[in-house]
Amino acid sequence: MLEDLRALVEFARAGSIAGAADRLFRTPSAITRQLQRLEAALGAELLDRSVKPPRLNALGSKVLEQARDLLQRAEALKSLTSSDAEPHGVLRIGLTHPLAVGTMTEPIRALTEKYPQVRLQLLSEGGGNLRSRLLAGELDVAVVVLPVGTTAPPPLVTKIVATDRVEIVRGGAGDVDGDWTSLGRAPWVLNPPGCFLRASLLDHMERAGFTPMIAAEIHNVHLQLAFVQSGYGLGLLPASFVARNNALGTVEVLRPPSFDLRMSVAIVRAGQLGALEKAVRLLEDGIRDVFEVADPRTPA
Repeated sequence: MLEDLRALVEFARAGSIAGAADRLFRTPSAITRQLQRLEAALGAELLDRSVKPPRLNALGSKVLEQARDLLQRAEALKSLTSSDAEPHGVLRIGLTHPLAVGTMTEPIRALTEKYPQVRLQLLSEGGGNLRSRLLAGELDVAVVVLPVGTTAPPPLVTKIVATDRVEIVRGGAGDVDGDWTSLGRAPWVLNPPGCFLRASLLDHMERAGFTPMIAAEIHNVHLQLAFVQSGYGLGLLPASFVARNNALGTVEVLRPPSFDLRMSVAIVRAGQLGALEKAVRLLEDGIRDVFEVADPRTPA
Protein backbone atom coordinates (compact mmCIF):
# COMPACT_ATOMS: atom_id res chain seq x y z
CA MET A 1 0.00 0.00 0.00
CA LEU A 2 2.89 2.39 0.59
CA GLU A 3 3.66 2.61 -3.12
CA ASP A 4 0.00 3.30 -3.84
CA LEU A 5 0.02 6.07 -1.23
CA ARG A 6 3.14 7.46 -2.88
CA ALA A 7 1.29 7.54 -6.19
CA LEU A 8 -1.52 9.49 -4.52
CA VAL A 9 0.94 12.03 -3.07
CA GLU A 10 2.68 12.53 -6.40
CA PHE A 11 -0.68 12.82 -8.18
CA ALA A 12 -1.65 15.62 -5.82
CA ARG A 13 1.74 17.28 -6.22
CA ALA A 14 1.79 17.12 -10.02
CA GLY A 15 -1.95 17.82 -10.51
CA SER A 16 -2.39 15.07 -13.05
CA ILE A 17 -1.86 11.36 -13.62
CA ALA A 18 0.61 12.06 -16.41
CA GLY A 19 2.60 14.35 -14.14
CA ALA A 20 2.67 11.73 -11.36
CA ALA A 21 3.83 9.15 -13.90
CA ASP A 22 6.73 11.40 -14.92
CA ARG A 23 7.76 11.97 -11.31
CA LEU A 24 7.67 8.26 -10.48
CA PHE A 25 9.13 7.09 -13.81
CA ARG A 26 6.06 4.98 -14.58
CA THR A 27 3.38 4.91 -17.23
CA PRO A 28 0.09 6.80 -16.75
CA SER A 29 -1.79 3.50 -16.86
CA ALA A 30 0.37 2.16 -13.99
CA ILE A 31 -0.44 5.24 -11.87
CA THR A 32 -4.14 4.85 -12.70
CA ARG A 33 -4.05 1.22 -11.53
CA GLN A 34 -2.30 2.21 -8.30
CA LEU A 35 -4.92 4.84 -7.51
CA GLN A 36 -7.74 2.41 -8.27
CA ARG A 37 -6.08 -0.24 -6.09
CA LEU A 38 -5.79 2.25 -3.21
CA GLU A 39 -9.46 3.19 -3.53
CA ALA A 40 -10.41 -0.49 -3.50
CA ALA A 41 -8.29 -1.14 -0.41
CA LEU A 42 -9.87 1.81 1.43
CA GLY A 43 -13.37 1.11 0.14
CA ALA A 44 -13.96 4.69 -1.03
CA GLU A 45 -13.42 6.92 -4.05
CA LEU A 46 -10.65 9.46 -3.59
CA LEU A 47 -10.80 11.20 -6.97
CA ASP A 48 -13.49 13.33 -8.52
CA ARG A 49 -13.62 11.93 -12.04
CA SER A 50 -16.51 14.16 -13.14
CA VAL A 51 -13.92 16.77 -14.13
CA LYS A 52 -11.04 16.59 -16.55
CA PRO A 53 -8.36 16.07 -15.45
CA PRO A 54 -9.51 14.21 -12.30
CA ARG A 55 -8.77 15.79 -8.96
CA LEU A 56 -8.92 14.78 -5.32
CA ASN A 57 -12.34 14.93 -3.72
CA ALA A 58 -12.84 16.02 -0.09
CA LEU A 59 -12.15 12.54 1.29
CA GLY A 60 -9.14 12.19 -0.97
CA SER A 61 -7.67 15.39 0.48
CA LYS A 62 -8.00 13.99 3.99
CA VAL A 63 -6.41 10.70 2.95
CA LEU A 64 -3.60 12.70 1.32
CA GLU A 65 -2.67 14.24 4.67
CA GLN A 66 -2.48 10.82 6.29
CA ALA A 67 -0.56 9.41 3.31
CA ARG A 68 2.15 12.06 3.64
CA ASP A 69 2.50 11.34 7.34
CA LEU A 70 2.71 7.57 6.79
CA LEU A 71 5.36 7.96 4.11
CA GLN A 72 7.43 10.19 6.35
CA ARG A 73 7.18 7.63 9.14
CA ALA A 74 8.17 4.86 6.76
CA GLU A 75 11.27 6.81 5.73
CA ALA A 76 12.12 7.35 9.39
CA LEU A 77 11.86 3.60 9.99
CA LYS A 78 14.19 2.89 7.07
CA SER A 79 16.66 5.40 8.45
CA LEU A 80 16.46 3.82 11.88
CA THR A 81 17.33 0.36 10.57
CA SER A 82 19.91 1.39 7.96
CA SER A 83 23.53 0.99 9.05
CA ASP A 84 24.49 3.59 6.42
CA ALA A 85 22.32 6.31 7.94
CA GLU A 86 23.68 9.02 10.22
CA PRO A 87 23.41 7.68 13.78
CA HIS A 88 20.49 9.15 15.68
CA GLY A 89 18.14 8.29 18.50
CA VAL A 90 18.74 6.86 21.96
CA LEU A 91 21.70 4.54 22.58
CA ARG A 92 21.35 2.62 25.85
CA ILE A 93 24.73 1.57 27.23
CA GLY A 94 25.38 -0.59 30.26
CA LEU A 95 28.73 -0.41 32.09
CA THR A 96 29.79 -3.17 34.44
CA HIS A 97 31.00 -1.88 37.82
CA PRO A 98 34.78 -2.33 37.22
CA LEU A 99 34.50 -0.19 34.07
CA ALA A 100 32.30 2.56 35.51
CA VAL A 101 35.30 4.87 35.81
CA GLY A 102 36.16 8.38 34.75
CA THR A 103 38.22 7.34 31.72
CA MET A 104 35.07 5.96 30.08
CA THR A 105 33.87 9.53 29.62
CA GLU A 106 36.47 9.98 26.88
CA PRO A 107 35.09 7.50 24.30
CA ILE A 108 31.50 8.34 25.26
CA ARG A 109 32.01 12.08 24.79
CA ALA A 110 33.78 11.44 21.48
CA LEU A 111 30.71 9.49 20.33
CA THR A 112 28.26 12.28 21.10
CA GLU A 113 30.54 14.95 19.65
CA LYS A 114 30.80 13.11 16.32
CA TYR A 115 27.13 12.11 16.27
CA PRO A 116 25.19 14.92 17.99
CA GLN A 117 21.84 13.33 17.11
CA VAL A 118 22.60 10.40 19.42
CA ARG A 119 21.34 10.69 22.99
CA LEU A 120 22.83 8.39 25.59
CA GLN A 121 21.32 6.52 28.50
CA LEU A 122 23.99 5.03 30.79
CA LEU A 123 23.50 2.36 33.43
CA SER A 124 26.03 0.74 35.76
CA GLU A 125 25.26 -2.74 37.11
CA GLY A 126 26.83 -6.13 37.59
CA GLY A 127 27.66 -8.13 34.48
CA GLY A 128 24.90 -10.68 35.03
CA ASN A 129 22.24 -8.00 35.35
CA LEU A 130 23.50 -6.27 32.22
CA ARG A 131 23.21 -9.49 30.22
CA SER A 132 19.65 -9.95 31.46
CA ARG A 133 18.78 -6.41 30.41
CA LEU A 134 20.23 -7.00 26.94
CA LEU A 135 18.10 -10.10 26.48
CA ALA A 136 15.03 -8.22 27.72
CA GLY A 137 15.60 -5.43 25.19
CA GLU A 138 16.28 -2.86 27.92
CA LEU A 139 19.84 -2.14 26.72
CA ASP A 140 21.45 -1.85 23.29
CA VAL A 141 25.03 -2.70 24.28
CA ALA A 142 26.90 -3.53 27.47
CA VAL A 143 30.58 -2.93 28.18
CA VAL A 144 31.67 -5.78 30.43
CA VAL A 145 34.72 -7.64 31.70
CA LEU A 146 35.07 -11.37 31.03
CA PRO A 147 37.63 -14.05 31.81
CA VAL A 148 40.22 -14.15 29.03
CA GLY A 149 39.20 -16.60 26.31
CA THR A 150 35.48 -16.52 27.10
CA THR A 151 32.43 -14.82 25.61
CA ALA A 152 28.94 -13.98 26.80
CA PRO A 153 26.50 -16.90 26.40
CA PRO A 154 24.40 -17.06 23.21
CA PRO A 155 22.34 -15.54 21.78
CA LEU A 156 24.37 -12.53 22.89
CA VAL A 157 27.16 -11.44 20.55
CA THR A 158 30.55 -10.58 22.06
CA LYS A 159 33.32 -8.40 20.64
CA ILE A 160 36.56 -8.30 22.64
CA VAL A 161 38.08 -4.81 22.36
CA ALA A 162 40.89 -4.89 24.95
CA THR A 163 42.60 -6.86 27.70
CA ASP A 164 43.97 -5.68 31.03
CA ARG A 165 46.01 -7.13 33.85
CA VAL A 166 44.46 -7.20 37.33
CA GLU A 167 46.84 -6.39 40.19
CA ILE A 168 46.96 -7.03 43.91
CA VAL A 169 47.76 -3.68 45.54
CA ARG A 170 48.48 -2.46 49.05
CA GLY A 171 48.54 1.08 50.34
CA GLY A 172 51.38 2.72 52.24
CA ALA A 173 53.94 0.94 54.37
CA GLY A 174 53.04 -2.38 55.90
CA ASP A 175 54.25 -5.86 56.72
CA VAL A 176 52.41 -7.51 53.84
CA ASP A 177 54.71 -9.03 51.25
CA GLY A 178 54.03 -10.66 47.93
CA ASP A 179 53.80 -14.22 49.24
CA TRP A 180 50.61 -16.17 49.91
CA THR A 181 51.34 -16.56 53.60
CA SER A 182 51.53 -12.81 54.08
CA LEU A 183 48.53 -12.19 51.82
CA GLY A 184 46.53 -14.79 53.75
CA ARG A 185 46.90 -12.81 56.98
CA ALA A 186 45.86 -9.45 55.51
CA PRO A 187 42.38 -7.91 55.26
CA TRP A 188 40.94 -7.41 51.76
CA VAL A 189 38.77 -4.84 49.97
CA LEU A 190 37.03 -6.67 47.12
CA ASN A 191 34.03 -6.70 44.85
CA PRO A 192 30.94 -8.41 46.31
CA PRO A 193 30.36 -12.10 45.47
CA GLY A 194 29.55 -12.82 41.83
CA CYS A 195 32.71 -11.18 40.45
CA PHE A 196 34.94 -13.62 38.54
CA LEU A 197 38.03 -11.58 39.50
CA ARG A 198 37.27 -12.06 43.19
CA ALA A 199 36.50 -15.74 42.57
CA SER A 200 39.85 -16.24 40.84
CA LEU A 201 41.76 -14.62 43.71
CA LEU A 202 39.95 -16.70 46.31
CA ASP A 203 40.64 -19.85 44.31
CA HIS A 204 44.38 -19.08 44.24
CA MET A 205 44.44 -18.40 47.97
CA GLU A 206 42.46 -21.52 48.86
CA ARG A 207 44.78 -23.66 46.75
CA ALA A 208 47.67 -22.09 48.65
CA GLY A 209 45.94 -23.10 51.89
CA PHE A 210 44.59 -19.71 53.01
CA THR A 211 41.16 -18.22 53.52
CA PRO A 212 41.22 -14.43 53.06
CA MET A 213 39.66 -12.04 55.54
CA ILE A 214 37.22 -9.79 53.69
CA ALA A 215 37.22 -6.38 55.38
CA ALA A 216 34.98 -4.61 52.85
CA GLU A 217 32.87 -5.49 49.80
CA ILE A 218 32.50 -2.53 47.47
CA HIS A 219 31.33 -2.30 43.86
CA ASN A 220 32.89 1.09 43.12
CA VAL A 221 36.56 0.83 42.10
CA HIS A 222 37.30 4.44 43.04
CA LEU A 223 36.13 3.77 46.57
CA GLN A 224 38.06 0.50 46.65
CA LEU A 225 41.23 2.36 45.71
CA ALA A 226 40.61 4.98 48.40
CA PHE A 227 40.23 2.26 51.05
CA VAL A 228 43.43 0.57 49.87
CA GLN A 229 45.35 3.85 49.90
CA SER A 230 44.17 4.47 53.46
CA GLY A 231 45.66 1.14 54.55
CA TYR A 232 42.29 -0.46 55.28
CA GLY A 233 43.10 -3.56 53.28
CA LEU A 234 44.58 -5.05 50.14
CA GLY A 235 42.81 -4.55 46.85
CA LEU A 236 42.39 -6.26 43.49
CA LEU A 237 42.23 -3.60 40.78
CA PRO A 238 42.76 -3.29 36.99
CA ALA A 239 46.32 -2.16 36.22
CA SER A 240 45.13 0.52 33.78
CA PHE A 241 42.81 1.99 36.41
CA VAL A 242 45.60 2.18 39.00
CA ALA A 243 47.96 3.80 36.51
CA ARG A 244 45.50 6.35 35.15
CA ASN A 245 44.58 7.47 38.63
CA ASN A 246 48.25 8.22 39.35
CA ALA A 247 48.03 5.76 42.24
CA LEU A 248 51.38 4.04 41.71
CA GLY A 249 52.95 6.52 44.10
CA THR A 250 50.48 5.66 46.86
CA VAL A 251 50.03 1.92 46.38
CA GLU A 252 52.39 -0.95 45.78
CA VAL A 253 51.77 -3.82 43.38
CA LEU A 254 52.23 -7.27 44.92
CA ARG A 255 52.69 -10.32 42.70
CA PRO A 256 52.61 -13.64 44.50
CA PRO A 257 53.94 -16.77 42.75
CA SER A 258 51.83 -18.23 39.93
CA PHE A 259 49.30 -15.37 40.06
CA ASP A 260 48.71 -13.79 36.66
CA LEU A 261 45.12 -12.57 36.44
CA ARG A 262 43.89 -10.83 33.29
CA MET A 263 40.49 -9.76 32.04
CA SER A 264 38.96 -9.12 28.64
CA VAL A 265 37.02 -5.92 28.01
CA ALA A 266 34.13 -6.65 25.68
CA ILE A 267 31.12 -5.03 24.09
CA VAL A 268 28.13 -7.36 24.22
CA ARG A 269 24.89 -6.93 22.32
CA ALA A 270 21.76 -8.87 21.46
CA GLY A 271 21.57 -7.98 17.76
CA GLN A 272 22.07 -5.38 15.06
CA LEU A 273 21.35 -1.73 15.82
CA GLY A 274 20.66 -0.20 12.42
CA ALA A 275 21.53 3.48 12.31
CA LEU A 276 23.32 3.24 15.67
CA GLU A 277 25.92 0.78 14.32
CA LYS A 278 28.41 3.53 13.44
CA ALA A 279 28.10 4.99 16.93
CA VAL A 280 28.79 1.60 18.53
CA ARG A 281 31.85 1.06 16.31
CA LEU A 282 33.17 4.45 17.38
CA LEU A 283 32.59 3.47 21.02
CA GLU A 284 34.54 0.24 20.45
CA ASP A 285 37.48 2.18 18.97
CA GLY A 286 37.42 4.67 21.83
CA ILE A 287 37.45 1.99 24.52
CA ARG A 288 40.27 0.19 22.71
CA ASP A 289 42.29 3.41 22.71
CA VAL A 290 41.72 3.87 26.45
CA PHE A 291 43.35 0.53 27.19
CA GLU A 292 46.08 0.73 24.56
CA VAL A 293 47.49 3.96 25.97
CA ALA A 294 49.64 2.18 28.55
CA ASP A 295 51.33 4.06 31.38
CA PRO A 296 55.10 3.42 31.17
CA ARG A 297 55.32 3.27 34.99
CA THR A 298 52.99 0.26 35.11
CA PRO A 299 55.00 -2.86 35.97
CA ALA A 300 55.22 -5.38 33.11
